Amino acid sequence: MKELICFVAVDFVNDPKVAGYLFWYYCHFEGVEEGNIVSAPLGRHNRVQNAIVRKVLFADEEHAPFPIPYLKSVVSVVKEDKNV
Repeated sequence: MKELICFVAVDFVNDPKVAGYLFWYYCHFEGVEEGNIVSAPLGRHNRVQNAIVRKVLFADEEHAPFPIPYLKSVVSVVKEDKNV
């Protein structure tokens, strides 16, 4: 059986240039759910910003939601409260 990896699609709601767009990331933190706030690098300068998790997907590398070589990782879980 292939190993499942946790992927999350996040929305950087506080960044007007990209708010409303979803970006896929690896997530190495257990128990992350939709609505959690995480920190993740954004853009070519990898500026770490807070974002809201909109989707959580467990898949193997073959079924990743985005090409594996281009995925970045969530840096931390900032807030688990879904009431943002």
